[in-house]
Amino acid sequence: MTAILPLIYLCRHGQTDWNAVGRIQGQIDTPLNNLGRAQAKRNGRYLRNVLGEGIAGFDFLASPLARTRETMRIIRRECSLPEEDFATDPRLMELNFGDWQGYTLAQIAEHDMPAIRERKAHKWDFVPPGTEGESYQMLAERAQPVFEALQRPTIVVAHGGISRIFLKLYAATPGAKAAHSAVFQDRILKFENGQVSWV
Repeated sequence: MTAILPLIYLCRHGQTDWNAVGRIQGQIDTPLNNLGRAQAKRNGRYLRNVLGEGIAGFDFLASPLARTRETMRIIRRECSLPEEDFATDPRLMELNFGDWQGYTLAQIAEHDMPAIRERKAHKWDFVPPGTEGESYQMLAERAQPVFEALQRPTIVVAHGGISRIFLKLYAATPGAKAAHSAVFQDRILKFENGQVSWV
C-alpha cells in the first residue's frame, strides 16, 4: 500500500561541470557551474511565484552533498529566506556508483563493455562494481523512509537517482522505465494528491 504523502516539490541540483561532460558523480562532491546556478535560480523563482507567502508553511530538506546544498541555498535566497535554514538527510544522497565514480561511461566501456551492456539492459537492479556500489532498488530502499516520514509540505533538493526512485515508488512508473527517465535540472517534480507532474 502506497503511503499518503504531503505536497512535495522535488528539485534536482543544478548542473555541474561533471554533468556537462557525462562524468559519473555519485557521492563525490562537485560544485555547481554557472548554468547550474542559473537553473537553481529559475527553480527558486518558480517556487516564490507559485507559493508566495505560503512558502512559510513548507519544510526544506536536502541531500548533504555540496551540489544539493548549494542549490538549496540559491532556491531559498530567491524565495527571500535565510539561506542556511534547512535540514539535510544522508539517505537522500545520490546513488553510489562504486568504482565507476569519477569516470565517464565511455571510459568504463574501454575496459568493461559487458558491464555497460548489463547496466543498460537491467538498469534498475544493476549494482556497479565496488564494495559500496548501489542499484536503484537499493537506493529506493534507502530513501523511501525519508519521504514517508514527511509530515508537512516539503521542498526537497536531491539528485537524479532520487527523482527516478520517486517516480517508481509514487508515480507507478515501472522500475525499468524509471531508471532510464530523464530528470531535468531546470524544472521541478511536483507531487500533489497522488499525482506527479513536472513544473
